[in-house]
Formats: sequence, structure tokens, C-alpha cells
Amino acid sequence: MKANYWVAFTSIFIKEWNRFTRIWAQTLLPPAITSTLYFMIFGTLIGERIGPMGGVSYMEFIAPGLIMMTVISNSYANVSSSFFSAKLQRNVEELLVAPVPNYVIIAGYVGGGVARGCLIGLIVTCVSLLYIDLNIHNVALIMITVLLTATLFALAGLVNAIYAKTFDDISIIPTFVLTPLTYLGGVFYSLSLLPEFWQGVSSLNPIVYMINAFRYGFLGFADFSVPFSLAIIIGFIAVLYAICHYLIATGKGLRS
Repeated sequence: MKANYWVAFTSIFIKEWNRFTRIWAQTLLPPAITSTLYFMIFGTLIGERIGPMGGVSYMEFIAPGLIMMTVISNSYANVSSSFFSAKLQRNVEELLVAPVPNYVIIAGYVGGGVARGCLIGLIVTCVSLLYIDLNIHNVALIMITVLLTATLFALAGLVNAIYAKTFDDISIIPTFVLTPLTYLGGVFYSLSLLPEFWQGVSSLNPIVYMINAFRYGFLGFADFSVPFSLAIIIGFIAVLYAICHYLIATGKGLRS
């Protein structure tokens, strides 16, 4: 990357970092509180009645899914809200006319989303340590899965922001698409408990593979092959990146 391109990337990234850390009470604190409630209600109260799952306690089983759930929602939300705000205020037009490649613009915004997703994932992990002793089976797989998943949903947030015309359009996808897919992605249950038909339906949910690989990194078992799960994530990243690059290059949804 050329020196001036690197300056452009770091400028966008630092702006994104400062944006969500400056309002930490709105961006970092709520996921910590929400995850605490999840651990208290689903882990402590309900988990004792459910019993072990996959050879571990129920709280240990749901912990990776809860961490990944916050990574997904926050990496998506950071890019979708930030880029749409820049588009609404017409700040993005300065980037479009600047001698900066589209991949640098994408990398800057996506980097900010990945940073927020990973930071909140770390916070929720620390919260989980108040309730359980997390076992780590493969730390490299955990880091790779988190980075790939945060990248995927940061790109998805960018696509949403480009197409959005109002702030209401920003909330539609998280409410009606991401939330159902996440809750049905095996956060609170093992897919092996489902009837065969519903296992097949669940296999169409891409979030299943992200939680699957992430849970394997902690617990050492999974419902699907880990290499296959990673390949699914990388494939979605490639598709979404191509869409983002095309939309920015053509100005669709950006130029009035």
C-alpha cells in the first residue's frame, strides 16, 4: 500500500475508532450489561434446569454463542450507522472525489467495524469469566473466526448503509434479518437436538457456521466441519466485498 493510501486508511480507521470510543456509554457498556443478563437468566437460572449439553455445562455451551452474537451485531451496527451518517451529511462525497482507491475506503470503514466488534467481544468474554471458567481448545481458531465474522458483518453493514435512504432503513436488517438468524444460529442449543428436517433448514443459516467454528475453538466439538465453516465465511466475505466495491465504484446509492 502506498504511503498516501496508508494515511487515508489510518485516517478513516482512527475516525471510526474515536467515534465509538468517545460514546462508550452507548457503544461499549450496553453489550456488557446485556450479556450479563443473558448469563444470569439463561446460564444461572435456566441452565441449572437444562443440565449439561455436549458434555459441558449449559453456561459453558452458550458462552461462545453469546460472545459471537455481540461481535456480529456491533461490527454491523458500527459501519452501517457511520457510513450512512457520512452519506447523509455528504461527507462521503469528499472520499469519492479524493485520489483514494475504493478498497482503501472499504478497508477503513470495515476496520473500524472489526475493531468495535472485537473489542466488545473481548468485554463480553471478560464478563463470562465472572460466571464460568472458559476452556480454550484452539486460540488461533478463536481469533481467526472472530476476525472473519466481524469483517463479514462490517461489509454487510456497509452494503446496508449504501442502499439506505433513511435511518429507519438502517434498523430494518438488524431487526428482521440478523436477530432471527442469530437466535436460530445455535447460540442457545445444539443443532443435534433438532429433528433432521430442521437441521437441514438450519444448515442454510450462515451464522450457524460462525458460531460452530467459534464454539469449537473453546470447547473442541462442533456440529459441522470447521474447515467447511471457515470456507463458508470466507466465501460470503468475498461476495460482500465485491458488492461493496461495485457499489462504491459505480456510485449507486451514493450520488444523488
